[in-house]
Formats: sequence, structure tokens, C-alpha cells
Amino acid sequence: MVKSSSLKRRLLATHLFMWSFIGLISFPLIMVLSISFRAGNFAVGELIPSQPSLEHWALALGFTWTTPDGVKLQSSLPVMTWFFNSIKVSLLSSVLIVALSTTGAYGFARLNFRFKLPLLKTLFVIQMFPPALALTAYYTFFDRLGDHVSWLGINSHWSLILAYSGGIVMHIWLIRGYFQTIDVALEEAAVIDGATPWQTFRLVMLPLSLPVLAVVFILSFVGTISEFPLASVLLQDFSEMTLAVGARQFLFPQRYMWGDFAAVAILTGLPITLVFLWCQRWIVDGLTAGGVKG
Repeated sequence: MVKSSSLKRRLLATHLFMWSFIGLISFPLIMVLSISFRAGNFAVGELIPSQPSLEHWALALGFTWTTPDGVKLQSSLPVMTWFFNSIKVSLLSSVLIVALSTTGAYGFARLNFRFKLPLLKTLFVIQMFPPALALTAYYTFFDRLGDHVSWLGINSHWSLILAYSGGIVMHIWLIRGYFQTIDVALEEAAVIDGATPWQTFRLVMLPLSLPVLAVVFILSFVGTISEFPLASVLLQDFSEMTLAVGARQFLFPQRYMWGDFAAVAILTGLPITLVFLWCQRWIVDGLTAGGVKG
């Protein structure tokens, strides 16, 4: 097939635009990466450091780094502890959100019960209010709850996980819409074969819903690992902080330590990237196919 010269020019212009756009949106990441390898804690400097330094990564990862002047640097802050706290809280929260929102969405999609539509509309209204508006209520609730159940009080990861589970409201709508695209005949056939409602849900609905569940897991993971307001209120001890809260320690009112903060910021984005790559194939399937393939 012969392409006309005008089509070739449009194709070339499209490629140039896309590469320019990718470069534009990637520029902040390149800047942060550059600052993390630049000596000193300054926001301005060389885009590509002529003398790369690992002093900021030494502070972030906890190893000892000797500067050209012979000074040994090692962080006194538990950055890696914050990192693993973030992974723990985000993974458990995401799994809990997926489990609760999936079962709730299945009830709204397949079951008929009283006040079904009013409850759905109420969930839709609730998700319009950001959790930051309820910080006082969260703190008071878990502070009182901690007097009776110690592991659900202030400075507990489980209290933060329980608070994050309120994010099921938005995902119930998303999963419910996907469930409604799956043919009911598949469930009816399973029932005829003797499957119980739980077996139908577990063996028929869940395998067909992997794409949307992967999307919900990624959204939940990204939202919780980078969340700051609620985590800063419920986690106050240094050893219990998440990385998003702990990174604030590098931004003092008297001096912003940009290099150290940049290294911690990149460390925060690493698990998000890995989770996205792991769930990528299910996301692609969800975008290109429905629940039933004919």
C-alpha cells in the first residue's frame, strides 16, 4: 500500500507531538531524579549532574556514604521502616477494599432487597466528600476506640487500614457496573449444575471480573501509599509513620532538604510502578474485552 506524502507528514507530526508530550510530562520526574543524585540540598543546579553523588540515597536507604571531603553520611531517620510501613498499610488496605467492595457490588448488582436504590444514591453522595473533612471525627473515634481495643487506637497501622477501607464507596459503583455486563445465564447455568451462591460468586463472577478488580486494587494502592492527611493524624510516633508522612521531616520551616526529599519521593513511586506493571495485563484485558467473550 502506497502512502501519500500528506499522510506521511501527518503521521510524522503525530509522532513528534506524542514524543514532545511524553517528554513534557516526564520532565518533572527527570528533575526529581536529577536532584536526588546532585550533591547538596538545592532545588536548582545541573539537569544532568557532572559529579553524581549518592549522599541522598545513603540517607534514604540507610547505608554509609563518604563524601569527597571525607565526611561520612548516614541517616538518623528510619526511612526504610517508613517504607515498609507504607507497603504493609497499602497492601492490606487494598486487599480489604477489594474484598469489601466486590462483595458489596455483587449484592447491589444481583440481589433485590429493600431500599436498594436509595442506598446506592447515598453511596454516590458520600463519595463526593473527601476524607480530610472528617479528620477530627477519625481522630476522636480511634482515640476512644483505643481505650477499649489497643490495636485499633492512635499510632496503630490497623486503625489506619480500617479508616482507609472507607474507600469502598467509590469502587462499589465501579465493580457493580462491571458485574452488570456479565451475562446472568452463566450464573444460572452454574446453579443448575448444583453450585451454591458462594460458589457461583467465587468460581464464575470473580474470574470474569479480574480486570476491574486489578483496576480497583491499583487505585486503592496508589491512593493509600501516597495519602498524607489521615496518616499524619493517626500515626504520630516516628517508628509507625508511613513514607508519605515521614518525608515531611525533610522539609523544615528553616530549610528544605530538596535532595533528600527527592530520593524519598522516588522511593515512594517504586512500589506503585511495580504494582502497576504486575496488574497491567488485566487492565489491558478490561479495556479491550467485556466480561463475556463470544
